[in-house]
Amino acid sequence: MDGAGGDDTIKFRTLNLKPEDRVFDLNSDLSVSSPVTRQKAAAAKQFIENHYKNYLQGLQDRKERRRALQRRAAETQMPKEEEEEMLKNLERKETEYMRFQRRRVGIDDFEQLALIGKGAFGEVRLCRAKSTGEIFAMKKLKKSEMLSRGQVEHVRSERNLLAEVDSRCIVKLFYSFQDSDFLYLIMEYLPGGDIMTLLMRKDILSEDVARFYIAEGILAIHSIHQHNYVHRDIKPDNLILDRSGHLKLSDFGLCKPLKNIYSTILLEDESFNPQEPTAESDPCCDKSSWFMQKEQIQQWKRNRRALAYSTVGTLDYMAPEVLLKKGYGMECDWWSLGAILYEMLIGYPPFCSDDPRMTCRKIINWRSCLKFPDEPKISPEAQDLICRLLCNVEARLGTRGVEEIKAHPWFQSIAWDNLYEMEAAYRPPVTGELDTQNFEKFAEAEGPPSTTAEVGPWRKMLTSKDANFIGYTFKKSDLLRSIEISGTDMRSNGPSEPPSLISLFGRMDLQDTMAEEGDQNQENGIPTSLSSSPVEVDN
Repeated sequence: MDGAGGDDTIKFRTLNLKPEDRVFDLNSDLSVSSPVTRQKAAAAKQFIENHYKNYLQGLQDRKERRRALQRRAAETQMPKEEEEEMLKNLERKETEYMRFQRRRVGIDDFEQLALIGKGAFGEVRLCRAKSTGEIFAMKKLKKSEMLSRGQVEHVRSERNLLAEVDSRCIVKLFYSFQDSDFLYLIMEYLPGGDIMTLLMRKDILSEDVARFYIAEGILAIHSIHQHNYVHRDIKPDNLILDRSGHLKLSDFGLCKPLKNIYSTILLEDESFNPQEPTAESDPCCDKSSWFMQKEQIQQWKRNRRALAYSTVGTLDYMAPEVLLKKGYGMECDWWSLGAILYEMLIGYPPFCSDDPRMTCRKIINWRSCLKFPDEPKISPEAQDLICRLLCNVEARLGTRGVEEIKAHPWFQSIAWDNLYEMEAAYRPPVTGELDTQNFEKFAEAEGPPSTTAEVGPWRKMLTSKDANFIGYTFKKSDLLRSIEISGTDMRSNGPSEPPSLISLFGRMDLQDTMAEEGDQNQENGIPTSLSSSPVEVDN
């Protein structure tokens, strides 16, 4: 380059290349571009794209918060000196928040405590944050199992749903991260146990108790349907109670995002596939053996927990359109809820069997197999609701929207908008924050829970195994809990919008807000955060 001329043009020297310099070594290029190299390049590309996407979004959010603060100052005709002081305080808070964003969270930040759940792919245990002493539930999944069983997309969907859906009806996610061997989800601990535990204790529930929990289940399922997710695994052990007895939906390992509420999933494209024959014409068994005797029902009840933890799982709550490998959508979750209601009131699922193949046949032949025993007796309204949930998709309540389920006469006494403010229908026994009496006891492996040494983000990212899990890391801002404590209504089932700083200041007098809040936070040792939006630092 010769430099700039007087006419503001830039001149470049001509590059004199010899003919042999223009020849590219294609064989050398192909040898470098191996599958592993391409995978690493794709991982690096995604890492960089996610990093700058989050950076630019953060920059836009900061500008909007500053503009909002300036607008509020103008509306209240605030003196210029006070406005400048508030803007300086805002800049300090933004700096603190950016430090919070940069801080990496890993397994070393948590003390692992009692084991409260085991599954085919991992475990769930209590853990304590070393910095704050807060108690969480840690879900730990083995990467090699996820890869070998084709579960990578399911793991991603679970993490994405938990990060995206901000609802009081589902378990809250605070952090997700990974090391070289495991994926971790750090979630709120709900010490009340699951609905399966409640059913094992009570055998059957009164209609009032069942109505309360089915109503909260409807709100929970609807909260994920609003975000175009289908759960596909609604069952009693995925409905968890908090310490006050209110219900939250958990375990989104089989959830699936849909393009819209009318989308369907074709089972042939999924690894989600019952391994038992399901054809209606299966001659292995005649109809006379479809109905279980009392002794068989009692045996099923004794084995139900073991079956829930098996690799096969339970098919008792699965809709017929799923088993028949036909297209299905969100309405399959309402069938599952109907099966749970039947179990709550009768004492066992409507199509249960000690043989999974028989369960499949019963579900597919639901017209012949859906029977109500003489005892216990249930109300005509409850029976009608069950029959209108355990039926063809076209006639099933919920297919045309959740309001048609809410409008059913059995729910006439339900105050839908105040369910989570009411006293729960059942209060589980909970003696403290570390109480695990409402969960099954598991034998610990010998020695302390395993931990893996921290690995730097780039080294982690560029291993062939970890390239499948780029973008898994998530961190929820502490402001959400701060706002909840202050009394701001955060109960919306809609998407999690990053609130402006003004939405927090607006609850107090603007003239002295910033100084008072900063002093109080310093005295209490509370880190100041600015946004409840998810903070993602992609590994």
